[in-house]
Parts: sequence; structure tokens; C-alpha cells
Amino acid sequence: MADTADQLPDIGTTAGATLSINQELAMGDFYVRQLRGSAPLINDPLLVQYINQLGNRLVTHAYSVKTPFHFFLVNNGEINAFAFFGGNVVLHSALFRYTDNESQLASVLAHEISHVTQRHLARSMEDQQRNAPLTWVGALGSILLAMASPQAGMAALTGTLAGAQQGMISFTQANEQEADRIGIQVLQRSGFDPESMPDFLQKLADQSRYGTRPPEMLLTHPLPDSRLSDARNRANQMPRHLVQSSQDYVMAKVRVLGMYGSEESNLSSEFINTLKQGNVREQAAAKYGEAILFYQAKKYDDARNTLQPLLTKEPGNIWYLDLMTDIDLGQNRAAQAIARLESANAERSNQPVLQLNLANAYIEGKRPADASRILYRYTYANPGDPNGWDLLAQASADQGLRAQELSARAESMALVGRLDQSIELLSNASAQSKLRSLDQARYDARIDQLRQLQKRFRQYQRS
Repeated sequence: MADTADQLPDIGTTAGATLSINQELAMGDFYVRQLRGSAPLINDPLLVQYINQLGNRLVTHAYSVKTPFHFFLVNNGEINAFAFFGGNVVLHSALFRYTDNESQLASVLAHEISHVTQRHLARSMEDQQRNAPLTWVGALGSILLAMASPQAGMAALTGTLAGAQQGMISFTQANEQEADRIGIQVLQRSGFDPESMPDFLQKLADQSRYGTRPPEMLLTHPLPDSRLSDARNRANQMPRHLVQSSQDYVMAKVRVLGMYGSEESNLSSEFINTLKQGNVREQAAAKYGEAILFYQAKKYDDARNTLQPLLTKEPGNIWYLDLMTDIDLGQNRAAQAIARLESANAERSNQPVLQLNLANAYIEGKRPADASRILYRYTYANPGDPNGWDLLAQASADQGLRAQELSARAESMALVGRLDQSIELLSNASAQSKLRSLDQARYDARIDQLRQLQKRFRQYQRS
């Protein structure tokens, strides 16, 4: 039964009558754009790639998956994670600091994935439909932003909508154990240690017991004693599966702490020394961390000397290639960065990180046309990545291609929900294009799409 217990029967829920999957996807799209525009998202291509690979590994072992999944990382020192419509899952960067291993991080993701597959928000709306559902839906965006970035979100909550926030948190309390129960099965099927879920919950409980205030995650994911004991009992009934953290997890942890940590939660010498006493992967991550700290301090020669032995040993390692490219550009050695990435076949690789690095190096090396060649393909394949559009706008500007620059900037505006500004930029691009040209037709068609999007989003916007 353990293998089928998380399959949600279509007859067993009427959530589809309240909110269809297509409506969930549309709402998810709206709130993702709001999140990008208001929360401190980390758009680091390496970290985004890692959490999406880890998250989708878990999704492939989940049942009742009805939407694609997308995973986002917010620069926030409070431990938290949350999921919302359309398969969107948001992690706080603090999770890298507070998880001891990759299985613990995966346990948080598995829990949030289970909130989505069980359609907890849609099922909640059934109850709310009789109780001013439009007010509740309108409040949702503010609630999500408050969880990601309290200052931005709480400022958006008005007195009239404040009551809806408590309703959503109460709903969360009623569904945490279901997300734990199903999440631990997903975790185990994905090859991670099921004990990691109660282990991480125990860490949260200990922080709550001995700290001056509970971790933020416990405010949105309440932890009564029964929840921890249930998770421990379920893990004890599963075969213990000891797993070493991947090199990517250790590298990601070091990168988050070294590049995005605050003074209280940065990459400390104590943590680096602990890594040096660990396994081969952790020892390599310690050297990588030292190189990051040198790079952040603009001590480029020290960074290069520290990183070069690692890169020599693993010339195809994207964590090392990315950082060495940054070091090259920091020392105004764009030609060296280009040669390095061309040697790694970055343009034709299936690594988006390397493609962005090469495009950026071409721009820095005064070869914007070569950058555009890569970026046209990249933005077509990855339209939701702001990095691609920002680089394309820069490459177009360097070539004096004003219409193309405006078009790329319009896409960046659309990604953060500024559709009016996006339409205005595209209108200017159309006006600068040759009459009845293919480019003009493309810009005009995109304007029509964005106007349709505006119409669809209007119902989710607060008055």
C-alpha cells in the first residue's frame, strides 16, 4: 500500500469543480510574476539548475502529478519553504545553511511537492467558495509574498484581507501531516534516506525549544508533537537507506553561504575547516569555498591559484568553470574566458549555465553578435529565465539594434508582472521596425498575447 497511498483518486475530491488544472496553472503564472517582481529571488543559474534537478528527481517519483514543477530560491535567512498553484515551489536560501545533508533538503522539497500533488490549496478553496472566495484568492498573492519576503508581502496586506491570512494558515495546519506522510514515500522512492525527514523536523523542534523565537517555518508549517512522532514512526517502518550527499549539494551549499549569506550566516572559516576534515567531495568543496571568498574580496590571483588545481582535475565541472570564468572577467581577460568556454564546447552543450557564461564572455569581449547568436536560441528554449533576456538586451544595445533591445527588455518586464511597461516597450520596438516586416509582425503578435494575459490576470489582482 505504501507505493499507492499518495495517489489522489479523481472521485475522492471535488477540487476540480472549484479550480481546474488550467486555472491553477494560470494563477501560478500570475503569482510567479508577482514573486519575481517583489521577492529577492536568487537567479544564479547554477543554483537554479541544482534545485530544479533535485526537485524534478523527486517529482518523477511522485504520484498524482498534474502540472509541471518549477523551483525557486529566495535570498532569506529564515528557514522556510512553500508551494502554490501550478507546481511552483519556493525555498529560502537558509535551508542550505540548516540542512546537514542532501536528504534533509530533499525531505523539505518532497513535503512541498506533496502539498501540490494533493491539491491542498484547490481543496481549501472548496471550503472558501461559500465564504467570499474572491477575497481569499486576492489575498493569496500577498500571503505568498509575505512568506517569501515579509516586508514586501505584509505591506501589501490590508486590514480587510488580514482575516484571510489566518484562514490559509489554519488550512496549512490541517494538511501538514498528509504532506509529511506522502512526502516521506516520495523521498524513499527517490533514493533518499527517509530518516532525514524526522531528523530535520527534530532540528526545527530543537530550535523552537531553545531559541528565543520559533523558526519561521514553524509559523507556516506548525509542528505539534504528533507530527514529529508520526514522521519518525513512518521512517522506522521503511528500509534505512544511507546516502552520501552529491557533490552538487555540497557545492551549492558553499556557493549559497559564500555568495548570498548575510554576516550572521556566511561561509565561515570554521565551516570550511569542517569540510576539510570530510570526504573527498567535501574537501573539494572547501577549496571551492576558499576560491569564492577570494573572488568576492576581489583577490583574483589568490582565487585563480586556489581554483586551478580543482579545474585541472575536473575540466568539465560547471561549478569550477563558472567561477573561473568570473575570475577571468574580473581581471579583464575576456579572451581567456571565451577560449576556456569554447574549449568546453559551451555553445553546443546541454548546460544552460555554460551557454550563459559564454554569451556573457562574448559581450565582455566586445563580440555582441556572437552573444546574440547564442541568446536567441537560449531565450527561445528558456523564456522564463530573466538572465537570458537581460544579456540579450545588452548584446542588442551593444550592436545598436534598438528594436531588439526594447523587445528583450519587454520580456524582462513581463516576467516580473509589469505588463503595461512590457507592451509599451514592444510598441516602441514595432514603431522602429520596417513597416510590414517580419519583426514588426512578431512584436505586434506578442503585444496581442500580453493583452490577453492582462485580461486573464485581472481577476487575480486586488482592487
